Amino acid sequence: MKEDGIKPGQIIRRKQKGDLEYSHDDLTIEEPLEIRIGRKTVATTMRTPGHDEELAAGFLVSEGIIRTSDEIANFSRPAGARNRDNIIITTLAEGTKVKLNSARRFGTISSSCGICGKESIAAIRQNFLVIESAKDIRIDAETLLSLPSLLREGQSDFARTGGIHAAGIFELDGRPRVVREDIGRHNAVDKAIGRAFLNRELPLTRCILIVSGRASFEIMQKALSAGIPIVASVSAPSTLAMEFARECNQTLVGFLRPPSFNIYSHTERIVLE
Repeated sequence: MKEDGIKPGQIIRRKQKGDLEYSHDDLTIEEPLEIRIGRKTVATTMRTPGHDEELAAGFLVSEGIIRTSDEIANFSRPAGARNRDNIIITTLAEGTKVKLNSARRFGTISSSCGICGKESIAAIRQNFLVIESAKDIRIDAETLLSLPSLLREGQSDFARTGGIHAAGIFELDGRPRVVREDIGRHNAVDKAIGRAFLNRELPLTRCILIVSGRASFEIMQKALSAGIPIVASVSAPSTLAMEFARECNQTLVGFLRPPSFNIYSHTERIVLE
C-alpha cells in the first residue's frame, strides 16, 4: 500500500556480519505526470505523486506559458481515463490565450541540439526580466548557513527514503515559506514556485531558493521566472548555471555545507562580515 509519495518494497538485507534478513524498505514513488492545457499535452515529467497542481502551475509559469494566476480557471483530472491520477488538466480562464509552441524545457537542451549556452541564455532573457539590483536585498552569512538544516526539517520523505530531492523558498531572515520534495530536482522547484504562484506571491523578490542537489541551468531559469534573486545549492553548480546567474543578475551559492560555501556570482547580496 502506497502512502503519499512513498511505497514499501520487499528486500533482502545483508547485515554487517554477513547474515541475511527479509525486510522492507521505504521507496520514493516515481510515476509520470502528463500536464495538459485543455486537450493539449504540454509536457510529461517523471515525478513523485503529490502537489500535482503546484507542479503544473510551477512548470507553466517557469516556461513562460502563463504569467498570472488569474489566467488559470481550475485544475482537474480526466473523468474516464484509466490513469487519471497521472494526468492534470489546466483549464484557462475565459479569454486567456497562450502560445503553447513556446513550451520547451530550456533546461534539458543538450550539446547535441545545436544550441550553445549563450543562445540558450538569450532565449530565456526574451521571456523573463533580469533581477533588479536593490541594496536592501541581502542575506547574512550565518542565516545562509542555517538554511540546509532548515530545509532538512521540511524533508519528511527524505528521512524515510533517502532518495528524494527538496527545494525550499525562504525569507531573507531564514523563515520558511514553502518546502517541497520530489524525485526530480526541477519538479521540487516547480512545486515550491507553483505554491507561491497560486498564492499570488510572485515575484519573490525578497526570498532565497535553496535546493538539495546541484544547481543546474534549469534551476536558475525557474528561479528567474519567479523573480528570486538568490539561489543556493548544497552541491555544485554547472558552468552554464553560473553564466546564467551572472547574465541575469542572480546570486548563486554552491556547496552550502556549514561552515563553508562558495559564491559564484553577485557577491554583494551576501553579508560576509
